[in-house]
Amino acid sequence: MAERLDTPREAGFRFFKRRKSSSDSFGKFAEATARFMGSPKFILYMTIFVVTWIMANVVLYQVSQKYAWDPYPFILLNLAFSTQASYSAPLILLAQNRQDDRDRVQAQQDRQRAERNLADTEYLTREIASLRLSVQEVATRDFVRSELRDLVESLREDIREELHAELLASQKSASSIDESAEECTSPDSAHVSGNEAAR
Repeated sequence: MAERLDTPREAGFRFFKRRKSSSDSFGKFAEATARFMGSPKFILYMTIFVVTWIMANVVLYQVSQKYAWDPYPFILLNLAFSTQASYSAPLILLAQNRQDDRDRVQAQQDRQRAERNLADTEYLTREIASLRLSVQEVATRDFVRSELRDLVESLREDIREELHAELLASQKSASSIDESAEECTSPDSAHVSGNEAAR
């Protein structure tokens, strides 16, 4: 793989590159070990191992003392238990520390999430309150309908009055036309009009 040109090279030439110690991989190993040591399977395996160790040493000691590698006081078994205890305690503590770190990060993320949720809730509450205030100022559909009904009724009344007035005016003009027509067609008016023509 080609080296990146934007990063400087390490000083000097090394045949063997140093391996970076990864505390994370060791921490994972510690957690796996602590998890296994806290399981019933580990207790069962340890019980089988101890019983086998003791039985083998007792039987071999009875057969011949030179074949028993750890006779009765079982000093080698005690040394193995001490070594296991001296390693398991720090591994368990390391696993607990890692779990505490994870819990702390999780609690911090939960706190941040709760703060964001609270801020969002407060924002939405303010928005809902402003919408309620603006909706109170806006006319509702029923109010607009009632106002339109009132306007339509008043327009109908105005139109009726205008039509009634026009009808009365047309009736008056029709009656005056009829009266003038009757006057023109009556004999007295013809006699008067004839006298006027003679003069």
